[in-house]
Amino acid sequence: MKRIQRILVPTDFSTHAARAAEFAIELSKEFGASIHLLHCYPVNVGAASLYGMTFPVELEASIRKVAQKQLGDWREKVAGEGVEAELSLSPQSPAQGILALAEEIGADLIVMGTRGRSGLKHLLLGSVAERVVREASCPVVTLRSPDAASSD
Repeated sequence: MKRIQRILVPTDFSTHAARAAEFAIELSKEFGASIHLLHCYPVNVGAASLYGMTFPVELEASIRKVAQKQLGDWREKVAGEGVEAELSLSPQSPAQGILALAEEIGADLIVMGTRGRSGLKHLLLGSVAERVVREASCPVVTLRSPDAASSD
């Protein structure tokens, strides 16, 4: 069995992602692994153009700045637990960004939250976690928040 050294933790800053991060922190302490936090912030400018709308040029930069701040706060929490953490931001869709970064950094494990959607919501919205589980080249642990059933 391959030693776990690098754990990728994607986050959308939700309670689901926070639960996954807490689990990843415990795993990293157990295995002496580092954590790599990722936030994807896709800005679909192309979709807006279909409706004759344009986004201000500064929009992506503003989103990136706010996301960087939130990601930095998460890193402080991880570091406060005595775990080394790196950060990445990606303008890609979440599944694409997660899969690409996992390959780039040689992640040994991905730990991510899931909202636990089922039925029609899952069919219409798809599932980032499901795609990552199917396509990742490393093991993926998904954690459903205890309150997931009430938030669907």
